[in-house]
Parts: sequence; C-alpha cells; structure tokens
Amino acid sequence: MDVLWVGGEGGMEARLVERVNVPFKSIPAAGVHGVSLRQLPGSLARLGRGIFAARRILREFRPDVLFFTGGYVAIPMALAGMRVPTVLYVPDIEPGLALRSLAHFADRIAVTAEESFRYYRRRSRLALTGYPVRPGLSTWPRKKARAALNLTSGKPVLLVFGGSKGARSLNNAVLAHLPALLDTVEIIHVTGELDWPVVEEKIKSLSSAQSANYHAYPYLHEEMGAALAAADLALSRAGASALGEYPLVGLPAILVPYPYAWRYQKVNADYLAGRGAAVLIEDAQLTEKLLPTVKNLLADPARLDSMRAAMRFLSRPDAASGIGRLLLELADTRR
Repeated sequence: MDVLWVGGEGGMEARLVERVNVPFKSIPAAGVHGVSLRQLPGSLARLGRGIFAARRILREFRPDVLFFTGGYVAIPMALAGMRVPTVLYVPDIEPGLALRSLAHFADRIAVTAEESFRYYRRRSRLALTGYPVRPGLSTWPRKKARAALNLTSGKPVLLVFGGSKGARSLNNAVLAHLPALLDTVEIIHVTGELDWPVVEEKIKSLSSAQSANYHAYPYLHEEMGAALAAADLALSRAGASALGEYPLVGLPAILVPYPYAWRYQKVNADYLAGRGAAVLIEDAQLTEKLLPTVKNLLADPARLDSMRAAMRFLSRPDAASGIGRLLLELADTRR
C-alpha cells in the first residue's frame, strides 16, 4: 500500500514523519474561527491556496481513501477530496472545531473512548478503536529501560513530559522545585527544544549528586518507550497521547491541562482522573501544588497501585489495527 502524509507548512511534523520513511508533502492552512477581522482576509487567502495545493496532490497521488486526524491543515484536503472515502480519527474525548467540521465529510469516525459518542448524532458512522500508539512503546522491560537511561539511584522515577514543543509552566515548576524533588525522585525531564537553553543553565547549578539523578532531554524518539517503562509517575499536559500511552504501560499521572486553548485537555484530564488513573492540577496552581502532590502520591504505594490498575484497564493496544481495518474497508469500496 502506498501512503502519503500531508501536513502543514513550517512545523516539526515533517521531520517526525520523514524519520519513519513516509513521504511527506505540505500545504498552506489557517484557521478562520476566532481570528480578528484584520487577520481574516489573510487566513481565507491561505485556506484558498491550501485547497488548490490539495487538489494538485490528489490528482498526482490518486488515493483510494483519506485519513484525517484533525487540525486546520485537514480542512483544505477535505474540501478538495469530497469524492474520496474518508476516515476521521478523533484523538481527544471532545472534538474541537476543526474535527467537528471534518466530521461532516467523514464516512467513518474512529474515537478513542466511548465518551466521545455523545458529540455525534449519526452514531452508525462511529467506531470505538482506542488511541493508536507507535510500535516499541510497550516492549521495554523495566530493568532494561532504567539501564538505558542510566537510572541507578533506586529512587522512584518521575517522568516530566510537555509534548514535542515542551510546556513552559511545567518546566518552570519543575526547575523551581528541582533540588527538593531530587531529594525524593530521579527525574526524566523531556523539556522540548524551546526551553532547552534554560534547562542547560539550571543543570550547571546542580551538585554532582543532584546531576546524577536529573536526566534532561530536549526530545526523545525511540527512547520514549524506555522513559514510560522506567517511570513510576508522570507529570504532563493532558493531550490526546495521555489517553493512549499512559494506559498502555499502566503509568499513573499528574495531569496539568493547557489553559490557553479549547477545553479539550481539561476534558481528557477529567476522564482519566474520574476513573482513578490520574490526578489533576490546574496550571495556575502547579508551582504551589507540585512538590506536595508528588511526595504524597509516592508515599502512598496502595494508591499508586490502584492508579496503575485503573490506567491499564483503559488500554486498547490494538487501536492502530482497528483504524487500519476501517481504512482498508473503505479503500476496497473505492476500488
């Protein structure tokens, strides 16, 4: 099967896709909801250019099926490819505006959790698949994972992860409490590239004993599976990956929803916290609550065991296969 990934211009998406040897093309795209009247003409012009670029790609590639995972970059492709069968995957519990718009074009809609069903009227199109995770995330034995990341103290391990670009408030809160945290835990800190210079400066102020327990990286690729396997507790945003990756390995989490966008991260965090798999801290309270929350959880092994079991109960490790079956079924109808 031939696959082509179409993404937005100028992001790190292209680098990630090309790492796995998938052909990549970019198109212009821009949101029009919520933009100012001053910005609207430029956004509409960019959307129009995106539609023309998408039509050119469709003529050249001639796909049997289209697969959308959201974002405004999908809108031009959906408008250009209205005659091509379409599968839409909704990663978060609550779909945002772009996903709601794309749902009108979709023949089938795959969702991460059953709670998403209430956002759609035509439930006959829906398929509960779970969140697809990349191969290799769950194949690390704990001992091997800790050795690979040089975790040797025997202390509990806290994984801090803010996504591909990092999360500044998470990074700042961890750095503010870093010496006190390192008295209790070893830390794997995936900082994102934007804050990496600040983190490098902070490392210089640590003692040699503290530095040995602090493992900071701007980003992890293949080693992310090792980080998940090695950790006893995660601190992160509540993006869609938290709905798939933490359940896959049974990793309890402290979730801090991103406060400056649509509420989808809050809905994700409420879903996991409401099932006993995570603890939620509001972003504005993070610096105050981080240290006591980490210490209280790690001092309560029974609660961590319960959170771990609750996470594992939510796992759907065959999600990628389920989405793949939907794509193949629609591709067959096209042929």
